[in-house]
Amino acid sequence: MLALPAFFMLAGCSRFNRATQSMAGALTMYKPEVVQGNFISSEQVQALRPGMTRVQVRDTLGTPLTTSIFHADRWDYVFTMKRVRVEPQKYRLTVFFKGDELDHYEGDEMPSETEFVNRISPKRTPKVPHLEATEEQLARFAPAEGAAAPADAETEAPASAASSYPPLESAAP
Repeated sequence: MLALPAFFMLAGCSRFNRATQSMAGALTMYKPEVVQGNFISSEQVQALRPGMTRVQVRDTLGTPLTTSIFHADRWDYVFTMKRVRVEPQKYRLTVFFKGDELDHYEGDEMPSETEFVNRISPKRTPKVPHLEATEEQLARFAPAEGAAAPADAETEAPASAASSYPPLESAAP
């Protein structure tokens, strides 16, 4: 007799547990995005050439994430990103110098800027406007018949320009 109510109570607990789990899934705590380092695209890596100066490399890739006084001829670029519902991403690029010139670089294969954007927001597809006008749309902006055509900038010279400004060079004596 006591086994039957205990069975129904346990069955109800399992349903309650599933309901609370789905509710807890919807009401999760805020998890901040963690982005660290410099994102380096494949286009930036392709711009690197042996013999570039440190300043040129810094202009191309940005400031390195880590530099070491023990390895003065090595710059490390590391990029990591952790976002909710997006696969964590980690990229590494190491640049080696001989003196002040780029010797070589090594690291992960970097995605292009477009590939990177698609990886961080795969569900969003931007709505691209149509940028080509049809003949009918262009006809609306045609000049009216009998309207004066605009004068060429080359043939029309300002009349008062010579009298309003002093000469740039003094006249030869």
